[in-house]
Amino acid sequence: MNHKKNTGTLYLIPALLGGENTHDVLPELNHTVINRLRHFIVEDLRSARRFLRKTGFTHDFSNVTFGEINKHTDPSEYVQRIQPLEEGFDMGLISEAGVPCLADPGAEIVKIAQQRNLQVVPLTGPSSIILALIASGFNGQNFCFHGYLPVKPPEREQKITELEKNCYARHQTQIFIETPYRNLAMIDSLLKKCRGETLLCIACNITLPEESIRTMPVAEWKKSALPYHKKPTVFLLFHP
Repeated sequence: MNHKKNTGTLYLIPALLGGENTHDVLPELNHTVINRLRHFIVEDLRSARRFLRKTGFTHDFSNVTFGEINKHTDPSEYVQRIQPLEEGFDMGLISEAGVPCLADPGAEIVKIAQQRNLQVVPLTGPSSIILALIASGFNGQNFCFHGYLPVKPPEREQKITELEKNCYARHQTQIFIETPYRNLAMIDSLLKKCRGETLLCIACNITLPEESIRTMPVAEWKKSALPYHKKPTVFLLFHP
């Protein structure tokens, strides 16, 4: 299907998972695209500006438009955010970390753009979810990402039991994330509810110098130190 004529392109721009040097992680094409854009949709204005400066973006921010989308944004305002596209200007959608639209409000923007037959171009960049999966040794042909699990312990543990059953019944890798300051509570629930032979991968600080990606049976994790407090982490469960 042909896209609307005389409308802009929405570029999905991956951000860093941490660290400073974008050239170590992002392709040169990303830097080229970013440098020619003057309209962006972002989750947080300050962090987006910091990221842009790290990429070498030198343009005066007073001549750049930013539309924020986050938990404080009324969904009725989402259509307004893509107005520059309708007027023929290219735009960039920047995630807070990693690729846009995975566990990210940018998915709603892309949905609207697709509904309006606007061109959407994803750029290559780091996804902690995919990087954790391919480094885990788990099934990469059958997996499910669940985002954040429930916060309250009883609901969280019930969900963990459900996910573990999927590992055994469906031969399916289960992937989920947590707010960094709740990592240890998540690990405690995993070690409490999962079988000793179930494999658990904890992937922490991905793409950073202190990156750690370890896969062991739950029984072995119970004997290990757990230095994961307040560190960006992806959790994966599997049983071969």
